[in-house]
Amino acid sequence: MAEHIHPIFDQLVQRSEREARLQQRSKVLWLTGLSGSGKSTIARHLERRLFEAGFFAQVLDGDNIRSGINSNLGFSESDRTENIRRIAEVSRLFLYSGVICINSFISPTRAIRDLALQIIGPADFLEIYINAPLDVCEQRDVKGLYAKARQGLIPGFTGIDQAYEAPLAPALEINTAHLSIDEAVEVLYTFLLSQIRI
Repeated sequence: MAEHIHPIFDQLVQRSEREARLQQRSKVLWLTGLSGSGKSTIARHLERRLFEAGFFAQVLDGDNIRSGINSNLGFSESDRTENIRRIAEVSRLFLYSGVICINSFISPTRAIRDLALQIIGPADFLEIYINAPLDVCEQRDVKGLYAKARQGLIPGFTGIDQAYEAPLAPALEINTAHLSIDEAVEVLYTFLLSQIRI
């Protein structure tokens, strides 16, 4: 079937034209970290901060994605890889639409994040490590997931019976054990400005 597929990307409005219309450079931020580290909260607040400053951004969040486009996927290794592959492809569509895409996903292994990097491209992929120690994440545990994982009710839970591989050289690391949400968002916003301003 592949021989019958003929992409027409070159015939569409180009990314540079879309960025010029939106007056911004598009990027993909990939917020990674343990459950409870603050990824989703930072993503939401950053989206609002960018919007109020005149930028156009879109958040992709693990829970939302798994209730929609990836609702047919489980948590096996192959399904987790496919989850990230689809997210990265959607992110690339936002990127070429001129949109700043803010992703919030545990994405626990370096290999799985490297897959996203390869799809999106190194020039546009910003890996942001939202770093909080496991004990801090467990204390927060707003969804009660760690407690369930400790009881054996959620097998393969990252940080409990599946390892989390921290980024070796992230574009930015934010330690949420020592920063408030507002402080963390401001650090990320300030870092991002030079990358998205025309």
